[in-house]
Amino acid sequence: MYNLATNLERNATFRPNNIALIFQEQKITYFELNKKVNAIADHLTQLNIKPDEKIALSCPNTPEFVIAYYAIQKIGAVVVPLNVMLKGDEVAYHLKDSDAVALISYQGSDAMPIGKFGYEGYEKADFCEHFILIETTESQKSIAAHSFNQWLETGRENFESVYRTAEDSCVILYTSGTTGAAKGAELSQSNMLCNAQACQSLTNQKGTDVSIAILPLFHTFGQSLIMNTSVLAGSALVLISRFVPKTVLQQVHEHKVTHLAGVPTMFIGLLAYAEKHPGEYLKEIAQTLKVAISGGASMPVEVLKQFEEKLQVPVIEGYGLSESSPVAAFNHLEFERKPGSIGQPLPGVTMKVVDKNGHELPIGQEGELVIRGHNVMKGYYKKPQETATTIIDGWLHTGDIVRFDDEGYIYVVDRLKELIISGGYNVYPREVEEIYMKHPSVHLVAVIGVEHPRFGEEVKAFVILKEGHSVSEKELIKWSKQHLADYKCPKHLEIVEALPMTATGKILKRMLKP
Repeated sequence: MYNLATNLERNATFRPNNIALIFQEQKITYFELNKKVNAIADHLTQLNIKPDEKIALSCPNTPEFVIAYYAIQKIGAVVVPLNVMLKGDEVAYHLKDSDAVALISYQGSDAMPIGKFGYEGYEKADFCEHFILIETTESQKSIAAHSFNQWLETGRENFESVYRTAEDSCVILYTSGTTGAAKGAELSQSNMLCNAQACQSLTNQKGTDVSIAILPLFHTFGQSLIMNTSVLAGSALVLISRFVPKTVLQQVHEHKVTHLAGVPTMFIGLLAYAEKHPGEYLKEIAQTLKVAISGGASMPVEVLKQFEEKLQVPVIEGYGLSESSPVAAFNHLEFERKPGSIGQPLPGVTMKVVDKNGHELPIGQEGELVIRGHNVMKGYYKKPQETATTIIDGWLHTGDIVRFDDEGYIYVVDRLKELIISGGYNVYPREVEEIYMKHPSVHLVAVIGVEHPRFGEEVKAFVILKEGHSVSEKELIKWSKQHLADYKCPKHLEIVEALPMTATGKILKRMLKP
């Protein structure tokens, strides 16, 4: 039995009064959480949703995300987590591509109308039959939707998890590649369970510990390393719906958080606040916080050292990607930690460095990192060709350039792909370029990432206008915000007369870099 939801059921039986979730003023025990999950699972089965069918979930870090996620697992369906910043057309693409039969969407607010965009996407996806709204106000009652809130009140309190095998699909996590088209990394029950078990072991997380979710749970890092690991351990999870350094430190202090995980920009933000307010909570936090975990991008060594000094807590770096469930390598608490290194492979995971022909390179030489093990995805959903070029003879090709030292520690050197990472979010240039090519005044566009001291990178676009057309740079940036999530939109845009090209007509993006 590999159903992830059995971890929740075990805690509801043997640790019923342990706190599972803390959100604002709410505290939910494992017994209560399991009852809520059962109620939603009951109603999902009443919609005649079968095992292996796909259910999309668009929700920020609230108890409803956890409830919906594990309810989908209980009925044997496959979770398709969506970024809550997606607009209507983007939601529609993900629903269509994943064959989702239902969408569970948080309502949101006027400033962030998640439910509005979710419903727009749902209406454009003919295959998607059901829209379930997690209501937050009365303002969107006009949407024709099932009420998640009412389901919580009327569903059955008892529901046994459906039997799942190791290779049955668990989640589809959307990522992208050089083509720019979003691809769904299909991960099995075994992928997700083994990754949670490895993370629990590496971070030494126990049922008496408290984690905090400052990373979005719809993202692979937050979902696997934080949520699933906490439920596996039977520990408490503090949910933060929006990253604000002061709020995070307050919550860490108030709830005596022991495990904190984030991307480097979050650690930079926490460090900056701590330096401005040295008397707030730091001494108390240092007494309870056991470990801080960084991933998603390389942590600047100086930031790591300063954070450890200020909060008196070890910071361990890891490495992973959606296609590897996500964690693939980690610095171990028990072993020597090397600043700037992503550590060593997880137990049961093998890594090597290869050249462009796939030949293994000796220690110290730089090449592409390839991975084999229990964490490697089943493949890209409905994309056999892309899968075949990414997983070759069982080895997952990451597109990252790394080197090993003589003790087996791994150092990320650079990325082969043109992926932009801004504040922990992945931005794919081709997707932004394709949106701009739909503008009536745009002839050609190239999108790159430029360095930013806090966010790592920002999106910049270079645009050639069609002859006789006139539009300002500000108008083009504003236009992108109508079609893309805000983090994907260019922060800088230049209208140019020409772009550097190769003889074959390919844009030389490296020549656009400052």
